[in-house]
Amino acid sequence: MADFRKLRVWQVAQEIAIDAHRVTARMRGLRTAALCDQLTRAAMSVPTNIVEGSAHASPREFARYLQYALASVSELEGHAQLARDLEMMTEQGFTAFLARIVDVRKMLHGLLKKVKARTRNG
Repeated sequence: MADFRKLRVWQVAQEIAIDAHRVTARMRGLRTAALCDQLTRAAMSVPTNIVEGSAHASPREFARYLQYALASVSELEGHAQLARDLEMMTEQGFTAFLARIVDVRKMLHGLLKKVKARTRNG
C-alpha cells in the first residue's frame, strides 16, 4: 500500500503515543499503574495498526487495520478522560491531548473513506 511514514495521520498518532508515555511517566503510584498501562497501550496501538495495515497489498486489509486504529483512538480517549476525572491529568493537559486525539480520529475517517473508495473502484 503506502509508505506509512508519509501519512500525516501516522505522524500525529506517533506523536500522541510518545506524549502518552511522557504523560504516564509523571503519574506515580500503584493506583495509577493499570490506567497508565492501558493508556499507553491504546496510544501505541493507533500508529501500530496504521503501520501494519499499510503493509498489506489489499486496500480492503488496509481499511480493516484503519478500523482497528479508530477503535484504539476511541479507547485512548476514554482512558484519557478517566485520567482527567481522577485528577491524574491537568485540565489543560487533557484538553490539548484530546484535541490531538480528535484530529487523528478525523484523519483516520478521511483516510478510511479514501481507501474504501479505492476498494469499490478498483
